[in-house]
Amino acid sequence: MKYFTEERKLAVVKRDYRAIQYIENPSEAVQLAAVKQNGYAISFIKNPAEKVQLEAVKRNGWVINYIKIPSKEVQITAVKQDGSAIAFINNPSEEVQLEAVKKNWYAIKYIKNPSEEVIHEAILHTDNIVELKHTLAAKNIDWDKISDETKLLLEIKEF
Repeated sequence: MKYFTEERKLAVVKRDYRAIQYIENPSEAVQLAAVKQNGYAISFIKNPAEKVQLEAVKRNGWVINYIKIPSKEVQITAVKQDGSAIAFINNPSEEVQLEAVKKNWYAIKYIKNPSEEVIHEAILHTDNIVELKHTLAAKNIDWDKISDETKLLLEIKEF
């Protein structure tokens, strides 16, 4: 595909996003067309621009797994699309953690040391308090450091 015109490259990736793997140094426009067709196209792109990364994770948060060092904006966009995408983010900030549990409380399972605020948000957004309690128990949360307000919220949600 080295000799294809830009228009031809665009047409090819719009038809099948996987074709991007055969395009040498695809332009940003071609990259965008591919990830718009399917977010997984990012797995075939070396050093995608942030604009391309954002477009990919808007479609499927889990493709953040294919981005070497995602920016905070890319991380937040990914977890807003799918809270469980946090599983593929190394050392997510508290802001990213909060967005993840707001989208899907179960994302707390993938957070190593959730802060009280993250735990509180997970409690607010859960529909399965029993499973949340089991998840938190497995994390060995120091309940002596958790405020009475958060503990009370947990008790209220149990009823």
